[in-house]
Amino acid sequence: MFVRWITSILVNAVVLIVISGYFDESFHLSGIGAAIIASIILSFLNLIVKPILVLLTLPVTVLTLGLFLFVINAITLMITQGIMGSSFDIDGFGMGLLAAVIMSILTTLIYKFVIDPLQEKRK
Repeated sequence: MFVRWITSILVNAVVLIVISGYFDESFHLSGIGAAIIASIILSFLNLIVKPILVLLTLPVTVLTLGLFLFVINAITLMITQGIMGSSFDIDGFGMGLLAAVIMSILTTLIYKFVIDPLQEKRK
């Protein structure tokens, strides 16, 4: 359980760094440490805040066939940015939404092609 959480933190940190490198101006992280801290904060927000937001927005999420979950992910990213201050900066909600979509895609790809095959090898 702990190893899976650490893996998730590291994967999210790598994805945040990749997004920061690609969107230099509008998505800024001050360094690797900031990416890891942002990933930890995001992990706790996904554990505590995200279920509440999903429950409150369930009708909208159902109507949009689940696409509203990207908005919820963007909200958690924006809250993370607010907690971190100047070491993590997202220029606007639109960039947060785009980053949430890219994070979901990259995280899925990393797990499918890197993490899952490595775990299968260990078994």
